[in-house]
Amino acid sequence: MSRENREQYQVVIQAKDMGGQMGGLSGTTTVNITLTDVNDNPPRFPQSSYQFSSPESAPPGTPLGRIKANDPDVGENAEIEYSISNGDGSDMFDIITDKDTQEGIITVKKHLDFENKVLYTLKVEASNTHPDPRFLQLGPFKDTAFVKISVEDIDEPPVFSRPWYLIEVDEDAKEGSIIGQVVAQDPDIAKNAIKYSVDRHTDLDRIFNIYSGNGSLFLSKPLDREETPWHNITVIATEINNPKQSSQIPVFIRILDINDHAPEFANYYETFVCENAKAGQLIQTVSAIDKDQPPRGHKFFFELVPEFAVHPNFSVVDNKDNTAGIMTRRNGYSRSKTSTYLLPIIIFDNDYPIQSSTGTLTIRVCACDSRGNMQSCSAEALLLPAGLSTGALVAILLCIIILLILVVLFTALKRQRKKEPLIISKDDVRDNIVTYNDEGGGEEDTQAFDIGTLRNPEAREESKMRRDVIPETIFQIRRTAPLWENIDVQDFIHRRLKENDSDPAAPPYDSLATYAYEGNDSIANSLSSLESLTTEGNQDYDYLSDWGPRFKKLADMYGGEDSDRD
Repeated sequence: MSRENREQYQVVIQAKDMGGQMGGLSGTTTVNITLTDVNDNPPRFPQSSYQFSSPESAPPGTPLGRIKANDPDVGENAEIEYSISNGDGSDMFDIITDKDTQEGIITVKKHLDFENKVLYTLKVEASNTHPDPRFLQLGPFKDTAFVKISVEDIDEPPVFSRPWYLIEVDEDAKEGSIIGQVVAQDPDIAKNAIKYSVDRHTDLDRIFNIYSGNGSLFLSKPLDREETPWHNITVIATEINNPKQSSQIPVFIRILDINDHAPEFANYYETFVCENAKAGQLIQTVSAIDKDQPPRGHKFFFELVPEFAVHPNFSVVDNKDNTAGIMTRRNGYSRSKTSTYLLPIIIFDNDYPIQSSTGTLTIRVCACDSRGNMQSCSAEALLLPAGLSTGALVAILLCIIILLILVVLFTALKRQRKKEPLIISKDDVRDNIVTYNDEGGGEEDTQAFDIGTLRNPEAREESKMRRDVIPETIFQIRRTAPLWENIDVQDFIHRRLKENDSDPAAPPYDSLATYAYEGNDSIANSLSSLESLTTEGNQDYDYLSDWGPRFKKLADMYGGEDSDRD
């Protein structure tokens, strides 16, 4: 039986009694038979060869195609494993099995290069993963097929001959001189022409340039190793026919040192010699520096300039270790005669070409104690030995400045001081008492207030503003009927007081009002002494006693002659 040809069978069975004789009874039943699968069929490819293509720029892991071997078995008997058994592309490609579809997926294993190889051939094998030993005699349970993969050409950018370039150049190289060369080519079969350029973002000073045709680098400006010992630039190679295809490469340029700087003093030396110094005494040790970096290290030599080869006061002793000592050549120095000595010293190096410079050492003559510690180097100190110290002078100067500041502040405050205002509070002009410091001219004084108002009360009904203060708010003046005809002053005041008490617009605080009117039709006429006649005769004041108790004091004062004699 073959399950692959027919999987199910149906059988009808009949049973008879009486040995199957005539007249006997019978019964039938149907039996369904299903065949189970065994692994008795190997996998088979439907075709013996397959063809695929891949661009040379495909990265590793890129799937190129699928192949499948057929197995009529089912379940685990139909599981297939794919592998590359042979072929010239076994190291460039790989195949994996898709467990769901039982297909083999061919993928890229390494980077392809059309220029190196165009066509690859693979021998792919498909085999069962669970073979049945009972059927091994039927033949091998696997099958093979050939897969051909062609590589497609892709326009690639230029490729440099090195991953990076290192160029060394002397710092005294002339402008326009060639310092090195970079080489790149098109990897495609077309071999397109290449042009070169320098990325100016890496060479902002435009010190270097390149010939676009052959990649030769040359100098556009002079070099200075002491300023920049290394230059890192980037060179770009671009296809002329396809400018989109370009590549770049780093170029490291090392500037080689040339002895073009002279040595000089390492520091600024403040040198002094004591007045009581002895001959042969060391007063200073000097050293030198050089911006150059010779391969064998620095070596400096010190000596006096030829004009001072035999200096009467000082000498230079080379210590052979890039330092020199300044020595005294006589006993005693005097500030009063010479306070400062200038000692020119020549410094040489030992590189080629030899560079030298002259440094001048300033030596001051100072007063020292018995231990050689400097006390004073100023020549003026000889003339003013008992002068004030610097701290005392600074203290005196600060005191003077403080006094000047106080005087200026006092003057400014005095100028800004203003006269005390007449009005102490600015809330309302009616809430103020005005004080006048001048005595005034009596009734003839018309400057402080309107004298006409005192003489004619009816004038108060006019809208007039006060002259002595500036009002903040102008209140509407109430118009009332004139009450002056045949009305006593006391009655007038009481009526006005009643009006203000009943007026809702009146202020809720006290107001000082002065009424200087003496009243109309006074029996005594005016009581002012200014209008009285100045006579030597006696006057009769007895009528004052008739005026009542209010004028009793006045009657007593101006009573009869008896009162005057008393």
